[in-house]
Amino acid sequence: MYPDDLKYNIEHTWLRLETPTKGRVGITEYAQKQLKEVVFVELPDVGRETVQMASFGVIESVKATNDLYSPVSGVVVEVNGALTDDPGLVNREPYDGGWLVAIEFKDDTELNTLLSAEAYRSTVEG
Repeated sequence: MYPDDLKYNIEHTWLRLETPTKGRVGITEYAQKQLKEVVFVELPDVGRETVQMASFGVIESVKATNDLYSPVSGVVVEVNGALTDDPGLVNREPYDGGWLVAIEFKDDTELNTLLSAEAYRSTVEG
């Protein structure tokens, strides 16, 4: 349910490192279950700067609207355009096709503030 190769923040987003300075971001299985049916995702444009634990977008479901919080500070280098036509990908594939953005970051010490899969699991299940 929470892949070990990801890093997590307490606001229920994950980061999958693709290079030492680039990571793909999405929401967790827990978050998508809490939201229920996702109907809209507002994501930043490529080139927008993100700040760790600051909002970078909005996710809307039939149940609620929530901000999306960046796991790292950096620059958005890719946006998942498939979510425009099919926001439900977030529900069906939260760790694969339902990713949100890719971020290029400079300060890898921010990774130390993120949670392991085990720590995140304890937070949401404990």
